[in-house]
Amino acid sequence: MEEHKSWFGRNWVWAVPGCGCVGIILFVVFGAGAAFFGIKNFVKNSTPYDYAVEQAINSPEVIQILGEPVETDGMMSGNVSIQNKGGSADFTVPLKGLNGTGTLVAVAERFDGEWVYEDLYVIINDTQERINLLDKTLEGI
Repeated sequence: MEEHKSWFGRNWVWAVPGCGCVGIILFVVFGAGAAFFGIKNFVKNSTPYDYAVEQAINSPEVIQILGEPVETDGMMSGNVSIQNKGGSADFTVPLKGLNGTGTLVAVAERFDGEWVYEDLYVIINDTQERINLLDKTLEGI
């Protein structure tokens, strides 16, 4: 009587490397995804992000143009870097309201534990109008 090998017994030569390659690819994809979302959550939970979004969604000028409620809309881009009591932030956040969309732009430096905002404004997408969110009494100093 003739002995029949199992499927794996007949195909192990290509099945083992194939499964190994698929495993490595899945590991890389899921690892990159986890790293991306971890970094994104770090930025979204940072002081500069919270402050910038709060200033934008509570700005009377932004609300008047974009419409209420103003909220974040999609993926932010940029970075926040913190080293001891120093650091920097440079990011954009898409915004939307009932009447339109815009982009929040924030650039800040951290000195001795305190954030100093160099740029903080919203660009209205339709008109390219720029709404300054920094304290206007400090302009020109």
